[in-house]
Amino acid sequence: MTLILGRKKGMTQLFTEDGRHVGVTVVSAGPCVVTQVRTQSVDGYDAVQLGYDDTTEKRTKKPQSGHFKKVGCPPKQVLREERLPAAAEMSVGDTVNVEVFEPGDIVDVVGTTKGRGFAGTIKRHGFSRGAATHGCMNYRRPGSIGAAAYPARVFKGKRMSGHYGDERHTTKNIEVVQVDATRNLLFLKGSIAGPRGGIVQVRTAKTGSKK
Repeated sequence: MTLILGRKKGMTQLFTEDGRHVGVTVVSAGPCVVTQVRTQSVDGYDAVQLGYDDTTEKRTKKPQSGHFKKVGCPPKQVLREERLPAAAEMSVGDTVNVEVFEPGDIVDVVGTTKGRGFAGTIKRHGFSRGAATHGCMNYRRPGSIGAAAYPARVFKGKRMSGHYGDERHTTKNIEVVQVDATRNLLFLKGSIAGPRGGIVQVRTAKTGSKK
């Protein structure tokens, strides 16, 4: 599995050789440093930990500061660990760049959706509104949320108003359209979760094939 961390820069479009335009998301990815490698014999599972985006010593907690000193790299703002199906081929201190991907690769992108705060059922779940005339009192209300005497309660998981967004979301099977190693940019087909500047994690899809 190939893995890299980056920040979502926004969306644009690219033109293919036959003149078609393709909407792409630009991700500023890497370079990332391998800060730790988990093994089955020591930790009970195989995983790799990556550090991304340099920060200052003042903004780094002491335990993490010692962790980075062992690796021999500057303090990193973002740390992510990803479990692997087999032992990692990388070692501590290695650098991961966008060059590990090629145009045509299929990847999964993990990000955090935009936080929308407290939202009603229409915005949160796509409910339809009621009539706006003739004395209707159910214009944007959710309507009935349960039965009467039986079961005399609201079932768990009922779609209602509440916190919307700010959740981990994985967009699967996205094609890598272009790789710019000079500027550390990945151009991914379509849209991905998160705001501009949000941290994203790009990893090889389970299919692992090319289109």
